[in-house]
Amino acid sequence: MAHLREINRIRIPFFTLLNFIVTMACLNQAHADVDLGSVGFLSGDKDGSPIPRNFVVGAVGIFGDNRYQAQDNTQLAVPGFVYFGEKLLFLGDRGRYYFYRDSNVATFAYGRFRTGNLDSSQAPFIGLEDRQFQLEAGVGLNVITPYALLTFRAASDITGRSNGQEALAWADFPIVQDRLLIMPGCGVVWRSSTMANYYFGGISQSEGNASPTYNAYDTSSTLSPMASLVSSYRFDKNWIGMAGLSYEHYDSSIKNSPLVQHPSETYLLFGAGYTW
Repeated sequence: MAHLREINRIRIPFFTLLNFIVTMACLNQAHADVDLGSVGFLSGDKDGSPIPRNFVVGAVGIFGDNRYQAQDNTQLAVPGFVYFGEKLLFLGDRGRYYFYRDSNVATFAYGRFRTGNLDSSQAPFIGLEDRQFQLEAGVGLNVITPYALLTFRAASDITGRSNGQEALAWADFPIVQDRLLIMPGCGVVWRSSTMANYYFGGISQSEGNASPTYNAYDTSSTLSPMASLVSSYRFDKNWIGMAGLSYEHYDSSIKNSPLVQHPSETYLLFGAGYTW
C-alpha cells in the first residue's frame, strides 16, 4: 500500500473520475450516491499516473439497481468528461473549488446539480409529486493520514426543492503500483428528513391522500453505510482504463418505503478515457 505521506508530494485536486461517471451515466435514473472521495489525491502530470491531470474524455458502461418500484435496472453506455485542475474541478453535475490546502489537509467549496427521477405522470406514481432537480452548495475537508484519505462534506439544497441537507464521512485506502491503482473505500451518508423524503421514498400526507396506490410515509432522517472499490490502469500516455463497484445499504426507513424496490443500490462500471 502506498504510504500516504509520500502521496502528499503529488499536487492535489481531490475528487474522483468514477463518482462523476456514475452521475453522468445515471442522469434521470436513480443511482448510488457514493462519494468516492479522494482519488484526485493521486492525480499527477506524469505520463504513467493512474489518475491523470487535465481533461479526460471517454465512455463508460454501467449496470445497477434503480431505486423506485416499476423502474428497470440500469444498463447504459454513456460518454462524458472530467477536468482535474489545480484548484477548480469540473465533474459534470458537480464541482469543487479548493480555497486552502497544504501537505496534510485541504478545504473546499462544493456544488452539485442533483437530478430528479420520479415522473408522476407514469404509473404507479400517479398522485405523487415529481422529484425534480435541485442545486446544492456546501463545504468539505480532506485529510491525509498515514493509512487513509479522509473526506468530510456537508451540503444543502439552495433551490427550495427538498429544503434538505446531506453530510458524508468517507475513507479511501489506495494501493498504487506504477500505472495501476486499486482503492477500496467506505463511509456513511446522513440525510435530513426533508432530503430523504424527497429523493429516497417519503410520501407526504397530501400525496398519500391524492394517490390511488400509496399511503403517506415519512422516512425521517437517515444514516446509510456505503462502500466502493475503484481500479484504474494507465495503458500509455493517452489511454486509461477503469472499473469500479459502488454500494449503498439503505437506512431501514428508506428500505421500508413503499416506493423503494431494493434494500440497497449496487453499481458496476467499466470505462475507458483519453487524455492529452
